[in-house]
Amino acid sequence: MPQAYAQNWREFANTSRYEKANLELKLQTKAHNRVVFMGNSITENWMAFRPEFFTDRNYINRGIGGQTTSQMLLRFRPDVIDLKPEVVVILAGTNDLAGNTGYTSEETIIGNIKSMAELAHTNGIKVVISSILPAIEYLWRPGLEPAPKIISINTALKTYTQENNFIYLDYFSAMADDKGGLKVPDYTTANDLVHPNLAGYLVMEKLVEKAIKKAFQ
Repeated sequence: MPQAYAQNWREFANTSRYEKANLELKLQTKAHNRVVFMGNSITENWMAFRPEFFTDRNYINRGIGGQTTSQMLLRFRPDVIDLKPEVVVILAGTNDLAGNTGYTSEETIIGNIKSMAELAHTNGIKVVISSILPAIEYLWRPGLEPAPKIISINTALKTYTQENNFIYLDYFSAMADDKGGLKVPDYTTANDLVHPNLAGYLVMEKLVEKAIKKAFQ
C-alpha cells in the first residue's frame, strides 16, 4: 500500500484519536465485562455529560464527532476488536444521512453497520445495534428531511438483529415526537435538534443498561 494512501485512510477514519488510550487499555488486565461504545458525536458527547456512567463501569467510549459509518468501519479493529470487549454498542448512521462525507445510500449505511456487527461477532464480541436517534432536521445541512429515512433504516436494523440473534436497542421510540424528531425541549434544544441533552442521555442510559444486561445473559 503506498504510504500516501495509507496515511489518507487513517486520517479519514481518524484512527489516531484513541491510539494512545487504546495502547494503555491493552496493558490493563481489567478486560472482564468490558463494553465498547462505538459511535459519533452523540456517543462522544455522552462522556462529557456523564463521565461517571463510563468510569464507574468498565465502559469504553469510542465516539468521534461527525463520523459516518464508513469511517467507523475503518477504525473498528483498533477501537473495538483489539480492545477485546465482551460487548460492543454500535450507534451510527445519522451523519451519513446528513451527507458529512458525501451522499450515502440507506443500503450502504445498513451494510456498514452489518459489517461492524459481523466483525464483532466473528471475534466473539456480543453485539448491540442501536437505532438511529430521531432527527427532524440537520441544521448544519437543512432541507434533507431525514426522519422517514431514519425510520426505514431502523426497521431494517431491527429485522437484521432478530435474524442474527443480536440485540436491537430502540432509542428512537423512547425519544421521538409525533413528527419523528428528537423531542424539544425534553431531550434536545431547538437550536440543535440532533444531540441529546442531559435528560436525553439519562433516558439512553436506562435503555442501554437493559440491552447490555441482556447481552451478558
